[in-house]
Amino acid sequence: MLTLIKNAFVYNPQYIGKKDILVGGKSILVIQDHIDAPQDIDIKVVECEGLSLVPGLIDSHVHITGGGGEGGPASRMPELEISMMIDAGVTTVIGCLGTDGITRSVESVLMKVKSIKAKGMSAWMYTGAYQVPPPNIAGDIMRDITLFEEIIGVGEIAISDHRSSVPTIDELSKLTGHARVAGMIGGKAGIINMHMGDARNPFKPLHDIVANSEMGYKQFIPTHCNRNDYIFEDAKEYGKKGYVDITTSSYPYYMDEEIKPSKALKLLLESGVPIKHITFTSDACGSLPGFDPETGKLIKMEMGLPDSILREIKEAVTEDGIPLEIALQVATSNPADILKLTGKGYIQEGFDADILILDPSFNIVHLMANGKMVK
Repeated sequence: MLTLIKNAFVYNPQYIGKKDILVGGKSILVIQDHIDAPQDIDIKVVECEGLSLVPGLIDSHVHITGGGGEGGPASRMPELEISMMIDAGVTTVIGCLGTDGITRSVESVLMKVKSIKAKGMSAWMYTGAYQVPPPNIAGDIMRDITLFEEIIGVGEIAISDHRSSVPTIDELSKLTGHARVAGMIGGKAGIINMHMGDARNPFKPLHDIVANSEMGYKQFIPTHCNRNDYIFEDAKEYGKKGYVDITTSSYPYYMDEEIKPSKALKLLLESGVPIKHITFTSDACGSLPGFDPETGKLIKMEMGLPDSILREIKEAVTEDGIPLEIALQVATSNPADILKLTGKGYIQEGFDADILILDPSFNIVHLMANGKMVK
């Protein structure tokens, strides 16, 4: 079955005009101003007059087997459902463990990745969890990254947080070097996803690694960079050298603490952070805990959802005045480039047909994943 998408305003994520797109198998075959539907073959025509066509969103930080647990067994979060991805316009996820690298396993994340792929969507994963040394499958993280096609890096490793394993700079440097070399051997990003906590001067461990080793800033993706005002101020400078990831799900649950993601994007750009250094992720199915700053007691728990990414992209455009082709990059081309996700993140001939079609109010009209309409 071929699919012909007609008369869409196409963002690849750059705006390239009103186009027709022919999809066959799992790929984008042709993009032209006008394509006539063949009369002698089976073809589905999707009319998109007045609609915008953009790359399917990439959510590169998802607790696909569920996260949480900081409040005891009853605080464990459920695993990701495919319906959550579809409702969010997300066609690709990167799975990870979080706080609980003890009762949840890297093996279970791997099998969940395989399940998501078997159901027609796209998925990769990080090996490891908050802890250092990180849990793994094959004996160490280098073997995991090198040997398993689904594993692209390590994460999320916790630093600057009371839930971390308090790793030393030497331990983090060795872990970073191992991830890098394994990525080179395996043809992967070999990157480390760093959970950033509420400690003051939270980026100091990353600065120390770079200052005392051969590692560069782009070996890390520090996440939750909008979790409070002081980490965000530091992120404005850090982001000029390396990547910064903004968590979308935690707003509006923590309005008094968090920097709103759409606003954070605007402020980062105004501070001189290159757009290609910024990503949005949902932290979906992870816990969003609140702790009493004096006692450390858990006082609040929420759960992230993937649809927060599209919401914040919409509001970056409609409320913060950021052009759509700029805002889209944080959850399409940027994660695809940073994580070396071949065939993802762009509307281009030969790329995977991960296609999100939106009405002028950013409502999802259609979603195609790997060439198949799922909505």
